[in-house]
Amino acid sequence: MGGGGALQPTQCPNGAEQFSWSELSSGVERPEMRKAEARPRQHDHLGNAARGSGGGGGGGADRAGGVPSGAMEIPSSLILEPSLYTIKAIFILDSFGQRLLAKYYDNTFSTTKEQKNFERNVFNKTHKTESEIAFLEGLTIVYKSSIDLFFYVVGSSHENELMLMSVLSCLFESLSHMLRKNVEKRILIENMDGVFLVVDEIVDGGVIMESDSQQVIQKLNFRVDDSSLAEHSVTQVLQSAKEQIKWSLLK
Repeated sequence: MGGGGALQPTQCPNGAEQFSWSELSSGVERPEMRKAEARPRQHDHLGNAARGSGGGGGGGADRAGGVPSGAMEIPSSLILEPSLYTIKAIFILDSFGQRLLAKYYDNTFSTTKEQKNFERNVFNKTHKTESEIAFLEGLTIVYKSSIDLFFYVVGSSHENELMLMSVLSCLFESLSHMLRKNVEKRILIENMDGVFLVVDEIVDGGVIMESDSQQVIQKLNFRVDDSSLAEHSVTQVLQSAKEQIKWSLLK
């Protein structure tokens, strides 16, 4: 403490130098005491891009494609293109797993034998469970039962279950309205033409056309009203033709 000279900087544990109060108050600026000039921090991928511009080929190609050189590329095989064809099949089975109605919208099961084998496997997996979603053979299946009937809607493995469920609910509610709440095998078979019309109003070629049961019923009512007169006229013509043929034979 006795000497009058300036204190020498002491070494801190982290390696930085610590200066004495006399040096700081004297106004003498040492090179070590100069404040570092602030510079904006560059991100790594920007630095890589800048370095790539000096190197030539590789960096320029990445910038031209809009992908930073440091970005992770997704394999094209994992990228799914958006598609309207979301439904692969709709089918209705009885309590024994026998087909009552089935419509397939792609070639996943190209033959009737393959389709019935798939339906049998689905029925065996689902008819004793209380859940509403199943995954089988790489497909997503939503289903619902009513008395002695089982309703199924099938989509791909990456399909949204809520979307498939909306189709299933629309199908069941539309049929329930059409059959006056009697959704059972005997009534369904007696009104099979109407059942096909309902299915076609909801899904066409695998594309969901309608998910509101009220809209489905309204469209079917309009179709019946528009076609009733034409059907009645055709029936009259056929009946008249039969009578003419009968009388000509009797003569």
